[in-house]
Amino acid sequence: MFKSIDLFAGGGGLSEGLKQAGFNVVSAVENNNVAAETFRHNNKEAVLFDQDIRFVSGKEILKQCNLKKGQLELLAGCPPCQGFSSLTLKYNKDDERNSLISEVSRLICELEPKTVMVENVPGIIDKGSPFLCAFIKTIERLGYIVNYDVLQVADYGIPQDRRRFVLLAGKGFEIKIPKPTHSKLGKDDLPKWKTVQDAFKGLDEPISLKKSASYGGPRQFNWHVTRDTAPINIERLKYLKPGGQRFDIPDHLRPKCHQGKNTGFGNVYSRMSWDEASPTITGGCTTLSKGRFGHPEQLRTISVREAARLQTFPDEFEFATDLVDHACQIIGNALPCEFAKKMSEACYQALAKNIKLFK
Repeated sequence: MFKSIDLFAGGGGLSEGLKQAGFNVVSAVENNNVAAETFRHNNKEAVLFDQDIRFVSGKEILKQCNLKKGQLELLAGCPPCQGFSSLTLKYNKDDERNSLISEVSRLICELEPKTVMVENVPGIIDKGSPFLCAFIKTIERLGYIVNYDVLQVADYGIPQDRRRFVLLAGKGFEIKIPKPTHSKLGKDDLPKWKTVQDAFKGLDEPISLKKSASYGGPRQFNWHVTRDTAPINIERLKYLKPGGQRFDIPDHLRPKCHQGKNTGFGNVYSRMSWDEASPTITGGCTTLSKGRFGHPEQLRTISVREAARLQTFPDEFEFATDLVDHACQIIGNALPCEFAKKMSEACYQALAKNIKLFK
């Protein structure tokens, strides 16, 4: 089985996709203690470096994983470059997270994996171009052939409208970006995008966070738990249409900062639609004020497990925390598992095709 390592692993969404593609995740790096605990819980055999990646050396990784330089099949990672995101109102060139992609290139130099997969926000191409160009030049000098593109995850069977930058590279061979498997309108004989209804199929009614505490906490309900909805938000939800915008809420029920205005972001305080892909899932995915996170028809937001379904986490995946904010942050920060699977399958197939190069 081909071996892989997950950098900036979070709670393990990317690693889940790697495993589904056939890789053995032998190690990971994640310095957030809460996310690291969830990763550890779901990947008990992996060597976890729960520390700042800047202090993790390739030599130590090779030692702990019983590998030699050049033996690792795939090095994958999603460096957190918030400064490049479209959600960032102003680009902060001094944000220290922007340079973390250079830690990936450092570890590529120190490990020399056979293949590389990097995921990021689309803004890395423009806002982050100096960092991306430096990264590509570094690994091309090592003999890697690089392909990259900005992809819509819904085009790959994910029930979510989310665009991501993906880079695939092979040492001495090419890895092509996978072609879409779905289409928004069903063009080219492809199936249409998966929907919220597809994602939620088979789930029972959730329990509220407050009620779950009486029965041992949210983990007893596999996190199919909703936040307790304030009375004012219940009143707002009564006026919201599936797929509509917050402007449907009567002015007197809107937050004061929104009263008298029909401009600005319309997706906060709004509902998802059964027949469409969900909006981008973020760390605020169960909070009505933070996005289009209202349930399509019920007087509540989506549950934590429903958010995980939209990120294509399998129901067997356990979030090892009892705090809703922590669980939502892990889910929102993850690369959708099935998208990670489809991207890493391209690496797996290229490895199998070029295995003669490694002998």
